[in-house]
Amino acid sequence: MTQAQTPSGVESERKTTEQVKEKAAEVAGQAQEKAQKTAGQLSGQLRRQVDQQSTTVGDKVRTTADDMRSVSEQLRAQQKEGPAKIADQAAERTERLGSYLRESDADRILADIEEAARRRPGLVIAGGIALGFVAARFLKASSSERYRTSISTRPAEYWARQPARRPRGNGYSENPVGSVGITG
Repeated sequence: MTQAQTPSGVESERKTTEQVKEKAAEVAGQAQEKAQKTAGQLSGQLRRQVDQQSTTVGDKVRTTADDMRSVSEQLRAQQKEGPAKIADQAAERTERLGSYLRESDADRILADIEEAARRRPGLVIAGGIALGFVAARFLKASSSERYRTSISTRPAEYWARQPARRPRGNGYSENPVGSVGITG
């Protein structure tokens, strides 16, 4: 049998519920403040890193422009004016890119990328595909190197525990001369 709650019991329960809701809202507010603070810190760190990296890359690009100018001078010394002009133009554009990267901050670079994406979305998509292709090739190359390194650094005990491996396929293989022989 259930007891009927007294008006003071209902009021007490209501106050407790209100207190729990207030505490939950307070904790949620604190969590949101901490999340915003952390996001702000991460954003600041990312901006600083982009600034540092763009300056470093800008310096390297400008060095490349200097190298291109040297090539242009060598071509002129060889009486090859056409290729020298092309090298000069490439050096000038490379120099401008290097200066831009060196002098721009993260906000400017991001704004310029967004503007370019609005004007030429196809170019951005093609750039993304090219960047993805380069990243995939890099990962593939680095995974092969990691695999070779892991194999070469394994102790002899590891290899002693491995089962003997049989050749795959039909048992035939080509030798370098091109004649076919039977393998074991």
